[in-house]
Amino acid sequence: MTPLLITLLIVAGIALLIVIGYLNNVVENSKLERARLKVELADRLRRCGEITETFPGQFMTPALKLLLTRLELNLNQRQLAVDKHNAELKARIAELEGLIALGEKIPVNNPPNPIQAEAKAKDVRFLLEALHNQVARAAQEGFLPASEAKQWVKEVRHILVLLHIEFFNNLGQQALQKGQPGQARLAFERGVQYLRKQPEPKVYEEQLTYLEKLLARANAQVLDQMEPAQNEQNELNEGLKTDEEETWKKKAMYD
Repeated sequence: MTPLLITLLIVAGIALLIVIGYLNNVVENSKLERARLKVELADRLRRCGEITETFPGQFMTPALKLLLTRLELNLNQRQLAVDKHNAELKARIAELEGLIALGEKIPVNNPPNPIQAEAKAKDVRFLLEALHNQVARAAQEGFLPASEAKQWVKEVRHILVLLHIEFFNNLGQQALQKGQPGQARLAFERGVQYLRKQPEPKVYEEQLTYLEKLLARANAQVLDQMEPAQNEQNELNEGLKTDEEETWKKKAMYD
């Protein structure tokens, strides 16, 4: 065996080791990427399911339900591409496809959930933020057309306004029922200010007029409560004046 041949064999051996190392690295990276993708898709599916199941019924429309079902179907299909023999995924995909085929007749079973506390309002706001993120990711990945995604972002903002309207209205109504017109006035005032700050206030003109009427009603009740207190204060002042006059007269008599 000549020195040249030996050199070539050594070089070939080193090259083979490099190729094997590279291929092992590619396979390992592929496994890591698959695992990362499965975790990411599972998390997005969990969030999508949370929105679908817990979103208050008064804000859930057939169109929104259909969008969420389409988003869930896309995520399940991508999961199946990673885990091709998962029977549960196949069954869920078939179920989702059946719901999507119903179009606007898709069942909406979310019960109404009145927004009567700030904590509940925050929970729904977080759901809206999650929905916004789902729509944005779907648009980035090319699943949703840009025009449709833009329309849904606008709809999410609209639902956020409706959420605030319901919250301030319920808060004020509760305060009125408890005989706390001052607290009611504050709630209605916050609602009025919020609507006046909207980029398109005419869209919510009817709701604004309604809250303004409630604000005027609460303000009138506050003034009604203040009048007796002022009258009592005036009577007290008159009584003090009388006492002072009598004291002065007695003092003058004995001096």
